[in-house]
Amino acid sequence: MHVSRTAASAAASVTRTVLTEIIDGARRAAAEEARRKLTPGDLVSAIDRNVELEVGHKWYAHSPTFRGLSGVVYDAEGVIVPPRRRSGARKPSAVAGAHRFEAGVRKLLRSQGVTAVPALVRDLDGIASVFLTDLARDAAMVVREGGVRRFGSVTLTVPGEPAPPPSLDDSLRALSTRSGDRRTIGGDDILAAATMQLFGGDLRRRALTAAHEATRNLP
Repeated sequence: MHVSRTAASAAASVTRTVLTEIIDGARRAAAEEARRKLTPGDLVSAIDRNVELEVGHKWYAHSPTFRGLSGVVYDAEGVIVPPRRRSGARKPSAVAGAHRFEAGVRKLLRSQGVTAVPALVRDLDGIASVFLTDLARDAAMVVREGGVRRFGSVTLTVPGEPAPPPSLDDSLRALSTRSGDRRTIGGDDILAAATMQLFGGDLRRRALTAAHEATRNLP
């Protein structure tokens, strides 16, 4: 498919917002131990404290940081499935191209006044790459289907009380249908995809707002 300038800008903005939030959560975890250099443990702590930060899931199977946290996998006969050995990517993928985000990740780290060990930089690279790939995939689906068909959301409830029915604000309802050709991914398609990739909450709201601002003055 073709990709418009507004789509590229929106995708970059959403990914940057997500990474910034993850780094901020890791920075807070490190600050509790009076550290300014982030480690993979800080990333795990950030995700444990904020479910909204759990994005780029496919990366977890490739990262030593998360591999031990994903649990043991059994086959149909109850035999433990050993982790797959990777001799190299057979085709281009988000995982194979994760290193492309290193410069941007380091820039975001500096903007928050911290540094990170190489293992954490690699994790942030991988999460960004997989998240952006999933965002592009969902945007393409939105184009093919003529709109978004599902929204993810997180609702806070009080134990013992029924959960309130989910609701969509006007901005999300506007993304549920689209107009235009079925060959070009536009900025609104990226925003619709972001509503599917991100849980409902502050992170999604900030990501959509930042993307709107980033694309406002583009032709």
